[in-house]
Amino acid sequence: MKPRRSNLSVPGHMKKMHGKASDSPADVIMLDLEDSVPVEEKANARAQVIESLLNLDWSRKTVTVRINALDTPFAYRDLLEVAEQAGHIIDAIVIPKVNHPSDIYFADRLLDGIELNRKTAAAPIGIEASIETAEGLLRATEIVTASSRVKTLVFGIADYSASIGARLVSISGHGEKEEELYPGHRWHFAISNMVMHAKAHGLMAIDAPYGNFKDPEGLRRSAVMACALGCDGKWAIHPSQIDVINDVFTPSAEEIALAAKVIEANAQAKSEGKGAIAVEGRMVDQATVRLATKLWEQAKYLRLV
Repeated sequence: MKPRRSNLSVPGHMKKMHGKASDSPADVIMLDLEDSVPVEEKANARAQVIESLLNLDWSRKTVTVRINALDTPFAYRDLLEVAEQAGHIIDAIVIPKVNHPSDIYFADRLLDGIELNRKTAAAPIGIEASIETAEGLLRATEIVTASSRVKTLVFGIADYSASIGARLVSISGHGEKEEELYPGHRWHFAISNMVMHAKAHGLMAIDAPYGNFKDPEGLRRSAVMACALGCDGKWAIHPSQIDVINDVFTPSAEEIALAAKVIEANAQAKSEGKGAIAVEGRMVDQATVRLATKLWEQAKYLRLV
């Protein structure tokens, strides 16, 4: 699967932003029909997203579309029209506020019918499920196993905070100023839990955005923590955040060099019929070999080796 280090959210009704997004260094462009679009602009945003998908060059990007929540009057039209008209362009549909596997069943079946009718060789459209409530996190296992289309779990920090009645400590509700309220990482359990469910089924896990786009150091701290917990990337709400996020989630030269040593030592041990592997005077197990291999593959994709 392609790296999804930076996931840039772009308002669906803002045409001028779409071309800039397609030329940005973000790994993923998410054209948004949900939170960033006013109610009176929902239909216009849907039409604009379809037009942009069909007329701009997205060949260098992973492209997703976030539809409205399934408990709104907009979601079914979002899913139907985007998938019918531009399904061959997008990699995945992002479903917000997934609380139950039935949300995935619904989208999966509808996409089945659309793809059968389309009769093209395009790859099946994936699903990214946003975990934004306590109920969604509780049912994460059922959600990730509801369809083979599910490729990614995404943490929605603001709505999750509201669902559990957590204190509001910032204007955006998206991660900043947390250290003033809680002596540690307030969302450690929730994110780690989501990551566990994703990785247990071979999926990616993406962290929520950092709300203050004028605070690059705060963004870096948030991204480093998410990376340490096993997230594969992080949402960005402003183009200025992309470079910081990409930097944090890109393997460093030191990490790549260490991975190469581990892989080489493992290959040598196998050729000599040895079970134990030693690197720089320390024993290395197969879990470390898998981590090194994954990092090496990402580095190769990013043309760092």
